[in-house]
Amino acid sequence: MAEPIEVRKVPLHHVSDASELAKLIDAGMLDADRVVAAIGKTEGNGGVNDYTRILADRAFRDVLVAKGTRGAGEVAQVPFVWSGGTDGVLSPHATIFATVPPAAAEVSSEPRLSIGFAMSEPLLPEDIGRTAMIAKVAAAVAAAMTEAGISDPADVHYVQTKTPLLTIQTIRDAASRGHTVFTENTGESMDVSNGTAALGIAVALGEIAMPADSDVMRNRGLCSAVASCSSGVELDRAQVVVAGNVRGIGGRYRIGHSVMTDALDTDGIWTAIRNAGLALPDRPHPSDLDGRLVNVFLKCEASQDGRVRGRRNAMLDDSDVHWHRQIKACVGGVAAAVTGDPAVFVSVSAAHQGPDGGGPVAAIVDLGPRSA
Repeated sequence: MAEPIEVRKVPLHHVSDASELAKLIDAGMLDADRVVAAIGKTEGNGGVNDYTRILADRAFRDVLVAKGTRGAGEVAQVPFVWSGGTDGVLSPHATIFATVPPAAAEVSSEPRLSIGFAMSEPLLPEDIGRTAMIAKVAAAVAAAMTEAGISDPADVHYVQTKTPLLTIQTIRDAASRGHTVFTENTGESMDVSNGTAALGIAVALGEIAMPADSDVMRNRGLCSAVASCSSGVELDRAQVVVAGNVRGIGGRYRIGHSVMTDALDTDGIWTAIRNAGLALPDRPHPSDLDGRLVNVFLKCEASQDGRVRGRRNAMLDDSDVHWHRQIKACVGGVAAAVTGDPAVFVSVSAAHQGPDGGGPVAAIVDLGPRSA
């Protein structure tokens, strides 16, 4: 049975800092044993060798072990999804999700936030970029929906995955067993892993039919409006967090989503916030959020035609600074301008996640009573 959710956003004061999580636990805001997921940004390079993700992960897990009753092995199963790279004004932070005993939660018959988690079957290096991975991710998404108490895909507003990318070692492993891989470019494999996971999400939610191998990274018309996919060297399977709304679960929080049609689409962000249940004027300002926005979660991608609103840009031709970093900084600035807060979750490499040049947006708002 799904339980109500408490969700808090905390800053990271340095790359291995989890002090703000510890403070929330000490203050009784969160129960260490009830933390079920965290999604955060770290200040590394966002690439294959971004070990800031591992440092942050270790710090947060150490706090849960120290302040709870779960052992290190059990805490290791809690899904922490870390996205590296806080280019531009983006600020390192984490959004933490914890269950609340039903008796202690605000009672509501309205849709309220629920979280489900699952791990896929192991993803072999030869699966990445192919239908084998799509099928395994789709099965894990379905399992996470069940855990969240969500039966209708329309109630799913955000699916965050973390999947393995290819390294020299795993490429050699596949070859030793007589298999080929989608690409031997380890950097490119990040985009491939993300895109393939997104197709698995889209299949699970009925957004698309099962694609062919030839569609992966080529047919960009196949996409999910709620997928947010990251990849790294930390794991060998898909880690899936499904966030949606369930009636009768209770709690303070609600999630909504929309898509940005391009890198400058502020309306896409505002629409996601409205979709989460927050009333806003026709021309909203950050002050209209009234402290009720917990966080927004965005994916972004440089448009394949090298243009934004008809204007040419040089991101895809730049040999000095990879387009991953440029588009992340751009969209991070746009999102921070909307929310008034640089601690927003903006992740790059959005193949099959929203329209080309844009990306999905999810927003979590606090709809609980305001204190006097």
